[in-house]
Amino acid sequence: MLEIEIVYGLPDRQVLLTVQAAEGTTVRQAVIASGIDRHFDGIDVHTVPLGIFGKKVKDDTPVRANDRIELYRPLLIDPKEARRRRVLEKETAAEAV
Repeated sequence: MLEIEIVYGLPDRQVLLTVQAAEGTTVRQAVIASGIDRHFDGIDVHTVPLGIFGKKVKDDTPVRANDRIELYRPLLIDPKEARRRRVLEKETAAEAV
């Protein structure tokens, strides 16, 4: 058995589960078996994007010992657009001084 972590977070709450998985288990199978969806309303463990240590992976990626499988939430705003807005706000604040 391999020891892995399954993690999901919202802005106000995070859950990290340490679970055992058999060799050959895929990341999707591990997430479904972990029961992490019981901790959050509205999470679909069958379709949510997954990653390992910050790198997106395919559903059929086999787990390895000590992997941290992350469930990703959808982005609310494109990161490039968010940066543009921050720069614009800074420039506007500087002009007001």
